Amino acid sequence: MMVHTRISENSQDLETWQEVRAPYGVGYKIKLLSQLLARKFTERLEPLGLTPFHWVVLCCLWEEDGLPTSSIGEKLQQVGGTLTGVLDRMEERCLIRRERDARDRRIWRIWLTDAGKELEVILPPIALALREEAMQGISSAERAHFCQILNRAIANMS
Repeated sequence: MMVHTRISENSQDLETWQEVRAPYGVGYKIKLLSQLLARKFTERLEPLGLTPFHWVVLCCLWEEDGLPTSSIGEKLQQVGGTLTGVLDRMEERCLIRRERDARDRRIWRIWLTDAGKELEVILPPIALALREEAMQGISSAERAHFCQILNRAIANMS
């Protein structure tokens, strides 16, 4: 059952409503920024046959190789089916290999291949260049503050 509330004629309510309406609302702006960054990153990764999702999985494994599939999903807040498909394609491209855990055969661990490890030299400069493009004219202090705010909002919604 949906509950509809009518915004009062109160000017403060109308101002608040204006703050959440697209294209003025912060949610819309975050979504737009995400889409723009994803589009640009996709364009830069495409010649390498990679996607932004490959990037985030590789980042997890560069940080800690041999993670269980479930740990990668938790870190990325992804559902199993989506992650499984991405891992399938990465394995086909010989970027990763899957091995059953020696102590618990139910667990699949994901390991970087040499090709996956080599991308750690190639991909970060691409991501850094895109970040710099997006953050032109924004000081390092403003960037840090922006990240803190985003982290708090993400924590609030998790």
